[in-house]
Amino acid sequence: MTVGLLCALPEELTHLGVALADARATELAHVRFDEGTLDGHPVVLAGAGMGKVNAAVVTTLLIERFGCRAVVLSGVAGGLDPTLHVGDVVVANRVIQHDAGLVEDDTLRRYQAGHVPFINPTEALGHSMDPELLATIRARLDGMVLPALPAAAGGADRPPRIAYGTVLTGDQYVHCETTRQRLVRELNGLAVEMEGGAVAQVCETFGIPWVVVRALSDLAGHDSSLDFTAFAHGVAAISARLVRALVPVL
Repeated sequence: MTVGLLCALPEELTHLGVALADARATELAHVRFDEGTLDGHPVVLAGAGMGKVNAAVVTTLLIERFGCRAVVLSGVAGGLDPTLHVGDVVVANRVIQHDAGLVEDDTLRRYQAGHVPFINPTEALGHSMDPELLATIRARLDGMVLPALPAAAGGADRPPRIAYGTVLTGDQYVHCETTRQRLVRELNGLAVEMEGGAVAQVCETFGIPWVVVRALSDLAGHDSSLDFTAFAHGVAAISARLVRALVPVL
């Protein structure tokens, strides 16, 4: 089974690209797709682009054009839960598009993306990972020690923690402490980013599994003093290690 690998950072693409055997490139819709084998498993590697539309386009192409039967999205997210730290990794067991819904009285009533309550109502909110796949991933990653993120890159010179929980997606770059607190309070989000919800929505439309893995850059709404170049290289190594561990069980 071919697995689609979507990366948010160019550094991640580089880490996985150098490990790709028998690589052949195709450019489509201004995106480069690299087909090959990763540790003996057929994969297609691509950049996700920024935002839900870009991620949805690339995910659709991976499924329809390249025949991928599972998609893994890895990258960076802003931390929401203050118990997590820079470099820690969140594996989404649920993704919610936090910017979708019905606006009434200057307030957003969140609703499932692609639905409105008075036309096509639904009780669903977000997309949950298949429970069997989640159990498989937990077992696969249990006891894994990830490379420490150096202090210069914002880490604590300790192996990153792997957490499981809700990742929030929206076409907004969250840099607001009030918003961060609200997203934690209302949706119990561990991290916030701009692509995962779209990837999950497309994958569920086609009936295939998805995995969203996010390394935390900082606490959304707080200025960070980290060296982003050093951070990007550090988390790229962390993400690549996780992705290579997960591909064989998808």
